[in-house]
Amino acid sequence: TADERERERERVKWKGVGEELGEGVKNRARRGQQEKSTGVRERKEVGFRVEVESEDEVGEKRGGRGWRVLGGVESRGVLRKISDMLEVILKRMDSLSKLDNTSTTDARRLDELSSAINRFQPAGLVERIQAIAQNVSNMAIRVEQILQNSMVQGRAVRDGTSSQCEVPRDPRFPECPGKVDWMRARWTSDPCYAFYGVDGSDCSFLVYLSEVEWFCPPLAWRNHSSPPIQHAQQAKVPKRQILVHVGFLTEESGDVFSPKVLKGGPLGEMVQWADILTALHVLGHNLKISMSVKELQGFLGVPPGRGSCPLTGPLPFDLIYTDYHGLQQMKQHMGLSLKKHKCHIRVIDTFGTEPAYNHEEYATLHGYRTNWGYWNLNARQYMTMFPHTPDNSFMGFVSEELNETEKRSIQQNKVNNMAVVYGKEASMWKLFIGFGFPYEGPAPLEAIANGCIFLQPKFRPPHSSLNHEFFRGKPTSREVSSQHPYAEQYIGRPHVMTVDYNNSLEFDSAIREIMRTKDFCAPESPFIPANLSRQGSASGSRITGPLFVPLPNSTALGWASNVTAPPAWPPLSSLRLLVSQEGQSCVEACHSASFICEPAHFRFINNKDALHGLEVQCEVVDSEINHILPAFSVVRRECGLQREPLLFSCAGHSPKYRRLCPCRDFRRGQVALCRDCL
Repeated sequence: TADERERERERVKWKGVGEELGEGVKNRARRGQQEKSTGVRERKEVGFRVEVESEDEVGEKRGGRGWRVLGGVESRGVLRKISDMLEVILKRMDSLSKLDNTSTTDARRLDELSSAINRFQPAGLVERIQAIAQNVSNMAIRVEQILQNSMVQGRAVRDGTSSQCEVPRDPRFPECPGKVDWMRARWTSDPCYAFYGVDGSDCSFLVYLSEVEWFCPPLAWRNHSSPPIQHAQQAKVPKRQILVHVGFLTEESGDVFSPKVLKGGPLGEMVQWADILTALHVLGHNLKISMSVKELQGFLGVPPGRGSCPLTGPLPFDLIYTDYHGLQQMKQHMGLSLKKHKCHIRVIDTFGTEPAYNHEEYATLHGYRTNWGYWNLNARQYMTMFPHTPDNSFMGFVSEELNETEKRSIQQNKVNNMAVVYGKEASMWKLFIGFGFPYEGPAPLEAIANGCIFLQPKFRPPHSSLNHEFFRGKPTSREVSSQHPYAEQYIGRPHVMTVDYNNSLEFDSAIREIMRTKDFCAPESPFIPANLSRQGSASGSRITGPLFVPLPNSTALGWASNVTAPPAWPPLSSLRLLVSQEGQSCVEACHSASFICEPAHFRFINNKDALHGLEVQCEVVDSEINHILPAFSVVRRECGLQREPLLFSCAGHSPKYRRLCPCRDFRRGQVALCRDCL
């Protein structure tokens, strides 16, 4: 027939192109060795991006569309392979041209492929062959995809199932058509799609998008007698199943930490991870520990591929403890499942993450975006070594306690005039004894626990991401007033002395005070904050009146005793409602009244009752998205309530607003617990 003759002419045309290319390859390969002495090799445009590289750059480039330039012997082998691959493409095109059901779209793709190959010129092929080679595989895949799709569509027509796989236009699933279009173009980009049965047909796309992912409605002709696998409920077990993925020790993260352990490396992080593992084990939980991406994939049941597909079964763990490196690795390999299961994650975060940096959209719009943060977690899911900001959870670590025999031994064998010098690398040493860095490590607390005095510098001005390179890029605006703010604020004198090293009189006075102590290294019995002891580490109503009432001998308001308090932890009996000054954070406002800010109580004061109880004059009360709310402006008589719970922040402050602060009391040495919590 005329159609058959036309297809035969096309086949001969493509075969001729292949033979011409092959002859050009052979001729140019004989001159390939002569090209080796050329300092720069230029690859010209062949329908896609090309580059110019010097010989020094050859073999160094990775990723993108760069390609290694080969020598004469290697070139001949590569060129033979390329010629063979081109022949395979032509054969597949020949098969494809014989199909009767080739769609208009497929024909257009063939035209594009034909145009690309027609641009190949036989003369000077080696100059171009480096760029051509990387595209040949893609061409082969595209032709194979077209061929498979056409065959599948042919089967659908014969089987009568094509009408059942029309892309639905359902307002409940508005993203479905776009996702199907994406799958048509990209389903071969990740082997995980084939793993779940995707074969290039619209039917397989819809099955995947409705049963593995959730962008399309369930198909009526599929068996739905049992719920999809991804919605299966996990059986309750008496012990928690916990995965601990130490991301910063994985080879994939660069693992720059573990080699330094015996050379004064980041022992603070190591101490915390060791204590977390110990505490979880002592509490009786079932633990799995991973320190490589391969182990992480195995424990989570990640499908093969590049992380484009979600997990289909229930998450095999109740909790996952990891760090920022591990969180990034989980995102790469869990796909959409990370968002689905993010409430199970706890992030070990050395310096803390404030809510303004954690909320991705808000951080991007308001200049808080950094290389960390932006994960949209509940701020309490970030667990810190010290209580930097109450917005995060205070995980802590264990500082060993001495028994009576050890204490007597220290007293009997003590060396007079002994001091602990805190610094771990030569770059950290400064004038005199070199205090100032590292920040907030465990070593000072170990020294204090053994009866020593810790002398540290006060920073004026305080160090922060605005003025100090070490904190730049970290997801916090916290101002660090000394080398160890926790020791300064929660332990203090006589165990901790914080002085301005630039003030010689103050420094000299502190040294003399220490030297006058009868027992230089133990002015009092050793002190361990309850936060860091073994015990510490393992640890709607009908309204009939005002919610908040004045407390005796205090400027704060408390929860009204005649109003039934809703279930909360810490209990609402510990709540102390205060107002900050302009430019003052709730951390500072609560601390100035000998309280701490309690972010769990923001939801109880984010209302007009709190404003009324504080006698705030509001002409306008708006609900907005801003990390300083709830707050009010005295000058403009404007009040604002928080609309985004993820942005409740103890750390936020503004020079124009006074904030409503949910403070609470706490037990001395144990800020994690209120006075009535035990």
